[in-house]
Amino acid sequence: MAKAGSNDGDGAKRKAKKKPEARPYERPRGGEARSIADLVPEIGRTAFRKFGFIQSSVVSRWREIVGDRLADVTQPAMIRFPAGQKAGGTLHLTISGAHAPMLQHVAPDIIASVNRFFGYAAIATVRMTHGQVTPAAPVQPPAMLKPVPAELGDSLRDIGDPELRTVLERMAAGLAGTPNIPKIS
Repeated sequence: MAKAGSNDGDGAKRKAKKKPEARPYERPRGGEARSIADLVPEIGRTAFRKFGFIQSSVVSRWREIVGDRLADVTQPAMIRFPAGQKAGGTLHLTISGAHAPMLQHVAPDIIASVNRFFGYAAIATVRMTHGQVTPAAPVQPPAMLKPVPAELGDSLRDIGDPELRTVLERMAAGLAGTPNIPKIS
């Protein structure tokens, strides 16, 4: 019974030594407000990394990377790298229908296209699984709103990229339309 009494004394000592109460977490304040467009890539990056993607742009720009024919029947599922490395990874593709035999022959081209997109030898092998692929809508170039004005000359007509040509036309029209253009003498 002496042991029971000594245990009660230890319990009283434990109760007497209370830990100080932890303060609740307060978010640091200050700084400027951030737009949602700045926050979305961070949120998306976290979700894509969870599923094996280092760059979410591989998924969003898949049609540009491999072309229309392959983008209609394939979809990237994940990229797995060897432990501690960022090169020599395996690209996992979801393939629709009976396209796997054809894609086995095209796999080196897919690897080259993805590595060209990354800028280094990020992908070494491709692993294919059958599944449902929902083809993304094809990328439509922006329509030209107005023809190139004759006073701008033929310099803008030779530009092959329609998006760049549209931006340059708008900039030239904006500069030409301003009434108070400063004169440099």
